[in-house]
Amino acid sequence: MRRLALIDAFFLMNETRQTPMHVGGVNLFTLPEGADEQEFLSHLGNILRHEGPLRRPFGERLKMGPLGVAGPLYWEPDTQLDMDYHVRHSALPKPGRYRELFALVSRLHGTLLDRNRPLWEMHLIEGLQKRQFATYMKAHHCAIDGIGAMHLTQSMMSSRPRTRIRYSPFSVEACEAYRKKLGAAKSRVHEPDAHELRAVAEVLKQQFDSSRNIAAALGRYANVWFGRGGDLAVPWHHIPRTPFNTPVSGSRRFVAQSWPFERVRAVGKAFDGTLNDAVLAMCSGALRRHLLDQDALPRESLKAMAPVSLRAEGDVDSANAVGFFTADLATQIADPAERVRAIQRSMHAAKQQFAGMTREEIALYTVLTNAPLLLTTVLGLASRFPAFSTVVSNVPGPRQTMYWNGARLDGIYPASIPFHGFAMNITLVSYADKLDFGIVACRRSVPGVQRIIDHMEEALVELEEAAGLRRARRGVRRARRAG
Repeated sequence: MRRLALIDAFFLMNETRQTPMHVGGVNLFTLPEGADEQEFLSHLGNILRHEGPLRRPFGERLKMGPLGVAGPLYWEPDTQLDMDYHVRHSALPKPGRYRELFALVSRLHGTLLDRNRPLWEMHLIEGLQKRQFATYMKAHHCAIDGIGAMHLTQSMMSSRPRTRIRYSPFSVEACEAYRKKLGAAKSRVHEPDAHELRAVAEVLKQQFDSSRNIAAALGRYANVWFGRGGDLAVPWHHIPRTPFNTPVSGSRRFVAQSWPFERVRAVGKAFDGTLNDAVLAMCSGALRRHLLDQDALPRESLKAMAPVSLRAEGDVDSANAVGFFTADLATQIADPAERVRAIQRSMHAAKQQFAGMTREEIALYTVLTNAPLLLTTVLGLASRFPAFSTVVSNVPGPRQTMYWNGARLDGIYPASIPFHGFAMNITLVSYADKLDFGIVACRRSVPGVQRIIDHMEEALVELEEAAGLRRARRGVRRARRAG
């Protein structure tokens, strides 16, 4: 058995019927030329259902003691694994538009995973127009994070259309092949021996340095509350109440859209910033427009939780290795150029907060500063005292076109977690020459979430105009949304 880490158990502790704590995503494919859809998808289904040894945690189930999620939690092998339960084949109703696909994904994403089984499902979906098909996968956040899900996706693909992969992406064989491809060793908890630890004094020094770094970061965190934090934004501090900060129901709405990678990056460069600066500015402009339409724009700026990966290079085994920035979205600023510069100052301050800290120190700092979230959630106060306004997460994906046994991967659209006080989540994946956005929201709290897609395009155009860039009208993809 393997014990769950504290940050992994956190997602189980926060789960209710209204707040499923799984992450997922839609992969969109085009069939190989000449391939019969039924025959091809049946073959893929057989590959997915292969019952050989499965990689962690896909062949494991939760083991809980008498205290449930409040006590120690472990992973143990599932001796009664049923792959037909976990891998499902569905067909869309006609006419098989993205509208129908996203409506199906919305329903699937709102249902809880069975805790008596391994915490994942894979849905193979046929019936799309233009010889396309899709997969929708979800896995509990206690078992995998966004980067881990991306590793899983890439393990089943190849950059060569003629390559045929016969093993399941959930298999040990796939994991080992992918690890070999990365040149990565199997990750493990490092336990230094006496030879490695040259002296007790060196160990104590390392511990002292860590304590000092975390104490300094917590000191800067505290300064924000006393008005001495500069541009640093932190959870709970001056977070305005908006329609996004409400209790959520169990129903979900999923929408998605792609934008050209270079188009967005050009905006970041024009403001002497990064791609992520431009992404945050797009989201900020869209949320500002959405709230203005509802006459609900607060005077104080919205703040976004921005996850940052803490994985070591080549680590494909960790469940969650993540820290959190707090990004000031500057939604109270009407001028787009001034808004971008405010976002940049906030992100610079957030990065300085983590400067000089190790991955382990950042992880501990994240746990300490976000621990009250568990308490407010348990007490039902998360919507009254929101820690953030929303979540904006950027997950790096493959930068070249990928294929699954000859089927071209057209898009990777993530689907993440809304919960009480955070009724909407925006996550994007950089794939090939695009940025693929997936937005998940509570269907009741944010009924017009599809309009945010349109607002993001309007915000990008606004940024291009402010930067003096000519709008790239050709090749801009229209919104793919569920109405």
